[in-house]
Amino acid sequence: MPPFAAQQSLFRAYDIRGANQYFTSSFIQALGHAFATLYNAQNSQPTQDINANATVETKQNVVVVGYDMRIGSEAIASTLSTVLAQQGLRVIQLGLVTTPMMAFWAAQYQGHGIVATASHSAKDILGIKWLVNNKSPSSSEIQTLYHQITANHSCHAYPDSQATNPILHSENIDNNYDSKLPTDLLEQSPTNQVGNVYIDAIAQVFEKLFQHNHSATKANQKNAYKLDLVIVIDCMHGATGSIAQRLFERFCQHVIFLNDTPNGNFPLGNPDPTEPNRLNELQRAVVLHVADIGLAFDGDGDRLMIVDNNGKIVTPDHLLYLLARIAITEHPNSLSASLLASEVLFDIKCAHHLPRLLSELGTIPVISKTGSSFMRQQVQHPDNQIVFAGELSGHFIFNDSRFIPYDDAMYAALRLLHWLDQPHDDTNDKKPLADIIQNLPTIVSTADHYLPMPQTATTDCSLVEQLTRFCHYLQHLVDMSTHTDSSSSQQLKDTCLPVTICKSSVCTCATAKAQIALKQTHELLPVGTKLSCIDGVRLDFAHGFGVLRQSNTSNSLTARFAGDSIDDLKDIQATFAVLCRPFNAALAEQILAIPAE
Repeated sequence: MPPFAAQQSLFRAYDIRGANQYFTSSFIQALGHAFATLYNAQNSQPTQDINANATVETKQNVVVVGYDMRIGSEAIASTLSTVLAQQGLRVIQLGLVTTPMMAFWAAQYQGHGIVATASHSAKDILGIKWLVNNKSPSSSEIQTLYHQITANHSCHAYPDSQATNPILHSENIDNNYDSKLPTDLLEQSPTNQVGNVYIDAIAQVFEKLFQHNHSATKANQKNAYKLDLVIVIDCMHGATGSIAQRLFERFCQHVIFLNDTPNGNFPLGNPDPTEPNRLNELQRAVVLHVADIGLAFDGDGDRLMIVDNNGKIVTPDHLLYLLARIAITEHPNSLSASLLASEVLFDIKCAHHLPRLLSELGTIPVISKTGSSFMRQQVQHPDNQIVFAGELSGHFIFNDSRFIPYDDAMYAALRLLHWLDQPHDDTNDKKPLADIIQNLPTIVSTADHYLPMPQTATTDCSLVEQLTRFCHYLQHLVDMSTHTDSSSSQQLKDTCLPVTICKSSVCTCATAKAQIALKQTHELLPVGTKLSCIDGVRLDFAHGFGVLRQSNTSNSLTARFAGDSIDDLKDIQATFAVLCRPFNAALAEQILAIPAE
């Protein structure tokens, strides 16, 4: 068996993540050597001294390393730090931080950073995220890292404690940790400094925002200004609990915290604010304290969900729109004509109203594949015009030059709070969040639902590929009928047409055909229906949308449907069920059974 064959499943589309039993000491050390090779290959650049605010010449590449609250994360970070330093890299240890805080500190040096985290996953899951030159790795780069580990396995001798010690605990290396390395190679940043510099950087953003939104007289009082809102924050025992109190009490007058002690055992459930019923405690607390808003962060602080002043969960679609509106109206160049060509990125699972609402803001809506790392890559492209990006799972990126372009849930929450504390009409009165949401279009939707991946023969195209070809064919029939005369069109409607799904002689789905009358085709895909296949199959109808795609993180399909009403929602689910039935009848029934939120 190839070396580390059992670990291959850990290398996913966005990061390294999986069951803790696979994070053996030999695997972590091999991974450390692969990271060292990766970072040593980067061109060494001058770094910025945070304290002295001066450029420091260095021949070493600098890597910042942190960890989340999970049992085992600190040991992973310590081992990686040791290996990186032994391989000639300058390592800055951040301690317990959120993933966005790691990205912030990486940006202060050369953009290289690692954090041991499994984000919102269950307690028995471990993981690692990293940046190279401020950029997240692509799926292909993640796979390249794995192949490098297996190729270089024979070059190094790694002690393998899989049988007796599946997780490398910190006590196993802490006793002689510092004595192995020169003190100038391995640096331990004080926890308070790591947090305080991050908070001070955000404070500078809000001082400028205050000046942007207030008169010069009030702006002179900015240092004493705090948001006059009652806020409840649920840290879900995640990494945000290490800094949330210092951060939010700096800017807010009244803050109530829930579950703000980092605890890798997650006694109340997974640190995932999108899970069903996971925000019940936050909803009750908002009502109990008569709060203006409730905020919830996931385990590593890169995802945000909110509850309005009535204790109702705000849909991520509406939250994305509000944050995009903030990014546009508070943009430093908001009066510039160049902002008219700006773009807002949203992922394929977002509801059908969103593109229209974004267009009404004067921006260009752009649909994207699902995945925050995909979005970051598009935001960081030098030719982009993207001022904001967001996705249904709660990742939101401000790209307005005020802060680092990273999906930082705490920063996004503070931007929302600052905006919510301002008057938004001529009455000079602040509006409750529930009233603002009430003026947005109603969305009746299902959750982002996971469905078992249908079993197919090894030579088959995937179900998503089959469905994609099928929808393209049906759209072709609709387009063809709209360009024919009335008599020809009627003849087409009365004719059953065979549909060939795949032309490959190897693929067995070439035999899968459906007899579709053109009349039924128009019922399934009415004229004006928009088909997008950049990530699965998405159909936008006049009164709703649906999407079916393959998950990037598990062997399953994800589906979401939305309509202007419950009847619209059911009609769209029925349409997708009809489209899927020729390929898998069980899947069609599962789609019909998905409940509305």
